[in-house]
Amino acid sequence: MKQLEKKFTGKGEVKNYNFTQLKASSSAYLYEVKCLQTENKHYEVFKHVENERFGCVSYPRSKSFGIWAYTKSNLKDAEKLFNEMNVLLN
Repeated sequence: MKQLEKKFTGKGEVKNYNFTQLKASSSAYLYEVKCLQTENKHYEVFKHVENERFGCVSYPRSKSFGIWAYTKSNLKDAEKLFNEMNVLLN
């Protein structure tokens, strides 16, 4: 199973954003997302979801947010959600 990249630059709907993995577990991920144009940042926390068809872990698309992926404006809230996901999903 191909894992998510630790760092990457977005394409398509997330063009102009840099993504950096801050935390990962068997249940969840936490990424810092920086806008290349403004340097603004936010955090994305999401469940570990495997795509059996392509043999890889999936990074959420925009339609996944609010279902199995979430955006937080600060690191403290993002870490709290990441920890909660790990407790609930294990």
